[in-house]
Amino acid sequence: MVSPAASAASHLIRLNKTDGGIILSASHNPGGIDEDFGIKFNMPNGGPAPESATEAMFAATKTMTSYTTMDSAEIDLGRVGSSQLGEMEVQIVDPVVDYAALMETLFDFAAIKARFADGFSMRFDAMCAVTGPYAVEILENRLAAAKGTVTHGTPLPDFGGMHPDPNPTWAHGLMTEMMGDNAPDFGAASDGDGDRNMVLGRGIYVSPSDSLAVLAANAHLAPGYADGLKGVARSMPTSAAVDRVAKAMGLPHFETPTGWKFFGNLLDAGKVTLCGEESFGTGSDHVREKDGLWAVLLWLNILAERGQSVAEVMADHWAKFGRNYYSRHDFEAIDSAKAEALMMALRKRLSSLPGTKTEGMTIGAADDFAYTDPVDGSVSQHQGIRIIFDDGSRIVYRLSGTGTEGATLRVYLEHYRPGPKGLDHDPQAALAPIIAAAHSIAAIKDHTGRVKPDVIT
Repeated sequence: MVSPAASAASHLIRLNKTDGGIILSASHNPGGIDEDFGIKFNMPNGGPAPESATEAMFAATKTMTSYTTMDSAEIDLGRVGSSQLGEMEVQIVDPVVDYAALMETLFDFAAIKARFADGFSMRFDAMCAVTGPYAVEILENRLAAAKGTVTHGTPLPDFGGMHPDPNPTWAHGLMTEMMGDNAPDFGAASDGDGDRNMVLGRGIYVSPSDSLAVLAANAHLAPGYADGLKGVARSMPTSAAVDRVAKAMGLPHFETPTGWKFFGNLLDAGKVTLCGEESFGTGSDHVREKDGLWAVLLWLNILAERGQSVAEVMADHWAKFGRNYYSRHDFEAIDSAKAEALMMALRKRLSSLPGTKTEGMTIGAADDFAYTDPVDGSVSQHQGIRIIFDDGSRIVYRLSGTGTEGATLRVYLEHYRPGPKGLDHDPQAALAPIIAAAHSIAAIKDHTGRVKPDVIT
């Protein structure tokens, strides 16, 4: 029996109206007996538990005096249906079937299937993770994409030794194929638990921030979103590209801290339909998790309706909305004390930075992002340091604890060009002054000894 992807688990919780669900996952980190392993609890709405719930669970562990386990081989985990285990009923379901049925309600499978029949080619790298069987069932079986469209499609406990993080660094095989002479029309990858995605066209990589903006601008082409969007939301480090789409379409748009749980209130309150993070996560109100395969299917629906290549869609988008050049530089496995010292030193300087110049640019504002939830009024402090230049360019610094050792310093870099000129530059070249300023302002080398990032996305 296939395990539920994070989004499929969210759907099962909502579909069956359960009190919640437990997800065992290595997420987008290396897996296996000597690698990463995590336990997530999702609430009745299908979304990640908020801090109030996890703190209550932690408090309960302090008063526990015993617990009971059961070791039984009476349940056949490979057979769909209900079984009795003592006084407890255990129900085994096929999450692929339920998830695929949900996708058919959202997207025009007939139009996508016709595009494949016309010769449209695709590569989907499941990275030996959970999405493989879902992708095979939907892409190859239901949409009739060519057999072999899905690669690394068998889930393995250690992900076959792969690092299942769908970005240009770790999905390098897919990147090489898509930038080659015989590249398919479309490429995509998903991560360990199926919630992240990377999207590429022949000879072009689509940043997660741009992908979110394109999906927002074109979602109405899919049946599930034909009535339009209620609003959009992005995490603070994500580029403002989707904000420009929202403003042009007259839609509400929200900027939240990093973490999918912050989107949950907005989705439940009906304030937004689409949301996304720069860390390769996008989703909608169909579940309460980010959903990698959903994003890929929405892209396929858009391409089928527009009859264009990915490169043509991106060119049209930038011509209409301008381009937010954007990149994230990750400095991984930094000694946690050194990483904290860097952030503390930067926080102490924030009030003195506005009005100063670096790399020929003037800093207009600097702060430590705080968020007040518009639904429940809760406040989240210290969500990332923002440096905003007079021309709207940005640098954001955050520490991430989602790696397997030490701390990861994430530096987010953004520069907007309205066009019509300057829309076709290499992002790293376009961002060169911002990159230099980011190193200088935070004294990254002095604090960490690093001069280059480990991962660039």
